[in-house]
Amino acid sequence: MAFHYCYVEMRIIGGKYKGRIFKPTKKFSARPTTDIAREGLFNILETRINFTDKTVLDLFSGTGSIGLEFISRGCKEATFVEKDFGHHKFILEVIKSLNIENSRVVKSDVFRFLFKYQGKFDIIFADPPFDLPQFRLVPEAVFNGNVLKENGIFILEHSKEYNFSEHPNFTELRNYGKVNFSFFK
Repeated sequence: MAFHYCYVEMRIIGGKYKGRIFKPTKKFSARPTTDIAREGLFNILETRINFTDKTVLDLFSGTGSIGLEFISRGCKEATFVEKDFGHHKFILEVIKSLNIENSRVVKSDVFRFLFKYQGKFDIIFADPPFDLPQFRLVPEAVFNGNVLKENGIFILEHSKEYNFSEHPNFTELRNYGKVNFSFFK
């Protein structure tokens, strides 16, 4: 499956920036997490986690919608990792327009970032392109990179074609239409 350029609109669905809409360029090639799936995910997370003291890592950030939701809902800090120049620039523009100071945007390959980064996060979210050749390696890269804090949570967005239930750190699967979230600890 190849990426096709599509016109997307990104809306923050909760928290301080709820309702803010951002429109990437018409050549934006990301597949953003749907509003319904994001709302379902954050409904789950808000019942389990107090975001105010949490650090978040948003891998394969695309529009940055997930990291921005965490910031909007009061997380301590978010780090976005995106290697596409246009996507990276868009996230920087959104952060600047909202005057967000507790985030950083890293232009890097996710696997390289995980291998080199020397810190740890409370929550890690990854939304790789579904046709990424190394897709099945993402959970191992996160855990081998040693970037998740003890008792932290890793969430992987994926299509129904992937099944991570046999992974030793897998805890649950949630489904929202065509969007699946596998949770790991």
